[in-house]
Amino acid sequence: MRSEERQGESRETFEVGHFRPEDAAGIVRLFREVYGDDYPIKIFYDDQELTEANAEGRYHSIVARNPEGEVIGVQHLYQSAPYDRLYEVGAGVVLREFRNLGIGKRSLEYLYEEWIPRRDDIDECFGEAVCNHPYMQRISAVARFIDMAIEIALMPAQAYVKEASASGRVAAVLCFRCYRRRPQAVYVPSVYEDELRYLYARLDDKRELKTARAGAFDECESEVETAVFDFAQVARIAVRRAGRDFASRIEAVESEARSQNAIVIQVWLPANSTAIDPAVDALRERGYFFGGPLPRWFDHDGLLMQKLHCPPDFDAIQLHSDDAKRLLEWIERDYRWTRY
Repeated sequence: MRSEERQGESRETFEVGHFRPEDAAGIVRLFREVYGDDYPIKIFYDDQELTEANAEGRYHSIVARNPEGEVIGVQHLYQSAPYDRLYEVGAGVVLREFRNLGIGKRSLEYLYEEWIPRRDDIDECFGEAVCNHPYMQRISAVARFIDMAIEIALMPAQAYVKEASASGRVAAVLCFRCYRRRPQAVYVPSVYEDELRYLYARLDDKRELKTARAGAFDECESEVETAVFDFAQVARIAVRRAGRDFASRIEAVESEARSQNAIVIQVWLPANSTAIDPAVDALRERGYFFGGPLPRWFDHDGLLMQKLHCPPDFDAIQLHSDDAKRLLEWIERDYRWTRY
């Protein structure tokens, strides 16, 4: 497949397609040219590991090549959520001399409209569209992704030093697009019932919302997994089950994350149990606040709760959609509530 774009009087022709093993070294060169050695995801500096990840389906590289076959741009689809058929879109890079030619846009069109629909192992995709500018949010909207959650203060300002586009930590909109539907019941914590009913009404899949008011913790020990991302100083706590020891488990894992210098703590709660109601209450008592629903996060849906050990700058968050702006108002209100 070929795409042609015109910039002034120049004409550039490029080919977009899925990863081939001979692309790996070119992708590594691309990341070194654009980011030096500072990109936080180190797989992009190891051509053998990247080749293996593509072969195993953990990563999918969508590559733009010039007529000589050299890699001039790349987009990625990769597993980062608990459910392995929900893929994140990200790590897109284009060589500076080839920017403004439509390479990124064409690569995403190919990914969203041609390549993913042919797959039988990808159910849903999501992206983290940064909020230091609205550009990626606009692209996501055109691609029919739906804004569902906002991660406050997700990325450190130093991640944007070269482009000088952020003076503090940067938020991100979590947006989703469904490719294979899975209708399911979702338990809604009573404190966020109105907000979640509004957000779910826009979803491109079917949900039966059930109020979890007065729910009880599951009669088991909590199942919790934690990952700390050193560069971003972010800890993510995936709660598979919220059991009777939920409050003490969260206290323990949060303390461990803080000892590893995490200043942003995210908790992903399962929304397939009435235990979500007391779990949300327990988290709010510890200073956690609303983030938004996470479709297909565990295959069943999840709910993002978040806590900050750094001051947020809500005024610096740039949003594209009216729904995202409304969501931010709810998030900021809940943040203020948990501070008092």
